[in-house]
Amino acid sequence: MKILVTGGAGYIGTQLVKSVLDNSEVEEVVVYDNLSRKNFNLFLGLPMKNGHKVKFVSGDILDSRKFRKALKGIDVVYHLAANVSTPYSDINSHVFEQVNHWGTAEVVSAVEEADVKQFVYVSSASVYGRTNGLVEEDTTPNPKTAYGISKSRGEEHVRRLMSKMDAYILRCANVYGYSKSMRFDAVINRFMFEAHYSNRISINGSGKQHRPFIHIDTLAKVLSEIIIKDVPSGTYNLVDKNLQILDVVDAMKEIYPSLEFIFTNQHLDLDGLQLSPSAELKKYIPYQNYESLYDELMRFKTRFSFFHGSYSSSEWYFSI
Repeated sequence: MKILVTGGAGYIGTQLVKSVLDNSEVEEVVVYDNLSRKNFNLFLGLPMKNGHKVKFVSGDILDSRKFRKALKGIDVVYHLAANVSTPYSDINSHVFEQVNHWGTAEVVSAVEEADVKQFVYVSSASVYGRTNGLVEEDTTPNPKTAYGISKSRGEEHVRRLMSKMDAYILRCANVYGYSKSMRFDAVINRFMFEAHYSNRISINGSGKQHRPFIHIDTLAKVLSEIIIKDVPSGTYNLVDKNLQILDVVDAMKEIYPSLEFIFTNQHLDLDGLQLSPSAELKKYIPYQNYESLYDELMRFKTRFSFFHGSYSSSEWYFSI
């Protein structure tokens, strides 16, 4: 089995590559990435297990000719490459449309002409917009941001593959947790960085808004197993837990007792989003993270290289 991962050097991609290499049936993993985020951590450190099976191709998904060449002999494609920039995902909306929508269109078109047998598209729960009720897979998407709209349009292209091969659209909750190729613009990851190094976090809104979450280790496990389990083609939500932002803050206060936090736009009653925890995919891949949020964040804390035990009020902090 030969696998190609677009965006394979990114936050999720790095963890996925490590996970699929544990499968003895995998002969080769092609990491196809343009390294636009300037994150080179996949390539550094101690050699990974079965790392000799990994091949890197520096390429853009909008480069149709190069992508088609990279697809030769590939059995499985994971499409992770996307422009992601939370929370300001309405800035440069044209880039979201170009990469997430038309880039996915180029990928799907190339896959249709290749001998690919399975296709996995990592979409986002942001396609649902914001709602106060539990969201199921059959809930009509209503994206509100440029990012959500572009991912929803990408899904439209992937659906036409479902009559031709095993194809999956996975609407992922907010991903968090340590990966070798970190992202610190996701809410829990950013909170942890700020808390650890400046002892102060900034909360947008009242903090009572709900968000769906999934740990990156759980996500990588599901992604690596979906190609070997008997899962019907379709659209699936991928969620581990729904939390209020204040739930996250409470867990962090246990870890960092002197943590300071400030509210911005506290008067705003921001809409939330909750995905049904009984996601359809669990019928085929019974994933479950049994660690408490506190234990997960404590484990995250051990991955920081140093810790400042005291802080001054003049030290910098990022805004969430």
